[in-house]
Amino acid sequence: MTGAGFAAIAVLALLLLGTGFLLGRTARPVRTSDVGTPVEHATFETLHTASLAAPPLRAGLTEESARRSARGLRSLLGTDALCLTDRERVLVWDGEGDHHGKDVMHQVEGLLASGRDTAFHSDCGDLDCPLRWAVAVPLTVDHRVLGTLVAYAPRESAVLARAAGEVARWVCVQLELAELDRSRTQLIEAEIKALRAQISPHFIFNSLAAIASFVRTDPERARELLLEFADFTRYSFRRHGEFTTLADELHSIDQYLALVRARFGERLSVTLQVAPEVLPVALPFLCLQPLVENAVKHGLEGAVTLAPRDLGSVRAGEAPIRITISALDAGAEAEVVIEDDGAGMEPERLRQILRGEGGASSGIGLLNVDERLRQVYGDDYGLVIETGVGAGMKITLRLPKYRAGVHGS
Repeated sequence: MTGAGFAAIAVLALLLLGTGFLLGRTARPVRTSDVGTPVEHATFETLHTASLAAPPLRAGLTEESARRSARGLRSLLGTDALCLTDRERVLVWDGEGDHHGKDVMHQVEGLLASGRDTAFHSDCGDLDCPLRWAVAVPLTVDHRVLGTLVAYAPRESAVLARAAGEVARWVCVQLELAELDRSRTQLIEAEIKALRAQISPHFIFNSLAAIASFVRTDPERARELLLEFADFTRYSFRRHGEFTTLADELHSIDQYLALVRARFGERLSVTLQVAPEVLPVALPFLCLQPLVENAVKHGLEGAVTLAPRDLGSVRAGEAPIRITISALDAGAEAEVVIEDDGAGMEPERLRQILRGEGGASSGIGLLNVDERLRQVYGDDYGLVIETGVGAGMKITLRLPKYRAGVHGS
């Protein structure tokens, strides 16, 4: 919970007692064996109820999230009825007097336009209806009014008005987090699209050409390579899952290398060392594959950038490139190292790439992977790169074996 959200709940916990007394409601009886003051009990109950109402709201302000959170929000306020709306309609009514729902959008019309709290009398003429007064509070994110929270009571109450404001403030924090989650998801999807766009069309065409070259001379190998190509492209362009497992990522890398070997044969030497215990470790999707692709292109082309190019430009008789890939157990982490003995690059050039100064096509794989690792695990988990002109390149990354919210799919 953010500082603003916790502060709102802390204030609400104090208001909860006052709201209950002023509205004629009583808190749940406290057993004599219970330890703590009434304020401490109110705080606990408030935090517990808030924790139950929060997860649905993290999906945004929808009919489903409103329905699942309304009961908890009404419990926080201790009021007779509570209504949540978006800008166009009532999303949910919880409590007594649901016949008042037909008038809600008209009553909050001015609030939706101004973004200011409003209170109004809601006497429907039914002597048995307990709803006589209501306070409506805007639900605002980034200065945009997304909807309203309306609390109903038998009579006017300044305490309820303030408590409703605090609950609405807390709801806004959850909705803001939902917006951030959506923005983060959209950013990750854009980054993955950028990585997919980096897969060179020449690689695809040349892989198919290599497969075709074996159709007559070695049909069985052509069949195997075609299956590898199909699995590689299916994995690279899959549409679900923000995360994958080290096992799946390494399997895709193996398929990619099989296609490269079909073209370059002994020019490419790959050493793979993997500890079985790290295979289930989860990591961001398409995290290792771009680094291996860059190592292959970097080494086979003798280039000093990491931009995708046509591998068909390699001349026969050139020196082989050696790539070493290791994924080892490092206690609470898995340590992955990708090393090649290619041309390397100037350290300053590398720093420019990692600062995003490499241009539209230069170093997109390194920058993208580095940024996503830091987003998921924190700044301590970015790429560690060692290189120099003529010295090849060594990329090291550490992956926590467990991190909340990171699960392979």
